[in-house]
Amino acid sequence: MLKKLPVLLIASFILSSCSDKYFPFKSQYNFISEDGKPNYANLDYWAAHPWKKDLSDSVPEPLRLELVDSSADVFFLHPTMYTMKLKGKDLNAAIDDSYLNAKTDHSTILYQASVFNQSCRVFAPRFREAHISQFFTGDTIEASKAFDLAYEDVRTAFEYYLKNYNQGRPIIIAAHSQGSKHALRLLKDYFENKPLHNQLVVAYILGWQIPKDQFKSITMCTDSVQTGCICGWRTLREGYLPQLIKREKGNSFVTNPLLWTIDEQPASKELNQGSVLFDFNKIYKGVSSARIKDNILWISKPKFPHGSLYLSKNYHAGDLNLFYMNVRKNIKTRIQHYRSAIQN
Repeated sequence: MLKKLPVLLIASFILSSCSDKYFPFKSQYNFISEDGKPNYANLDYWAAHPWKKDLSDSVPEPLRLELVDSSADVFFLHPTMYTMKLKGKDLNAAIDDSYLNAKTDHSTILYQASVFNQSCRVFAPRFREAHISQFFTGDTIEASKAFDLAYEDVRTAFEYYLKNYNQGRPIIIAAHSQGSKHALRLLKDYFENKPLHNQLVVAYILGWQIPKDQFKSITMCTDSVQTGCICGWRTLREGYLPQLIKREKGNSFVTNPLLWTIDEQPASKELNQGSVLFDFNKIYKGVSSARIKDNILWISKPKFPHGSLYLSKNYHAGDLNLFYMNVRKNIKTRIQHYRSAIQN
């Protein structure tokens, strides 16, 4: 039990930046990039793709009798996996790093991207993400170059997806943390005041600030059925407000995923339909309540097995998993309303 406990406590929430000490992953994708760049015609360069079996296809055991209707696509951008100690000056991950790719697949693709598989074909590109240290170096030229290189891959993957797979299908943009930073740029470049906005079901932008002046034609969703809009939140313990958030001075939109509203109305834990934590095959209902406060999402201390030993007040890595079932059902609802609207 003593050996398992650290893994339980860490993996329950730290899905998006797993400790390399506890997760000795081995990849099944031992490919080599000849020029160091991704080749999205090759399925190895997709962490999730409908044409191959991958961990985004996984379904928690209690949900395996659900009806599946993949009538939309999700383009999913994963959070920062490149967290190991830097060696040299390589600020971007290698696209063919077998350990890093396995780490991505067994954490964020399994625990986050899988939320979409009842209603969507899942596309999740591998990209040369910026190292986690670049979030803490300030606005430097080096950091900007690292994030720009990562976004270059994201943009290339999205253009390949549009040209080869989309064929006019409804699109969901979804992302977490660093992925959300790139997703906001993607929405700005390809959807804002563009014809493609008509194909946008919703964007789930999690674990990242959504500045209130970011968009003009793309608004925040104000209910559970609106389409063509954005939902997003960052999750902290009720009463906790770090300096980083204070410095934003309220300049971020927030969604309450238990109500799908953007006001400060509180939602009780009974509205939390289920969290998926370390044990992927278990769904924990009523884990926490939620309310919006000071441009973030405050939640009560989550109630789950051994949760009393989890002392952190920052639930960044659980942004999606704490509300897994609410998000899963909302995906289906918004797609249904999108398709009904275009048919009428």
